[in-house]
Amino acid sequence: MPEKLKVTYRKSAIGYARDQKATIAALGLKRLNQTVEHSDSPQLRGMLRKVRHLVEVRVGADEDGR
Repeated sequence: MPEKLKVTYRKSAIGYARDQKATIAALGLKRLNQTVEHSDSPQLRGMLRKVRHLVEVRVGADEDGR
């Protein structure tokens, strides 16, 4: 089973390129400090690399610790 990554929107995309804003939206992030969870994949890793200065990424376990 693929690992889960927790992505938190930490810094505003105002003043950054339009494609970076689109990447933030494609990740499902709408407001600062929002956290979303995605399955790990090469495509996701590429998106995260593009906006690594705007987000925080953690390898997440399920809520019950599994």
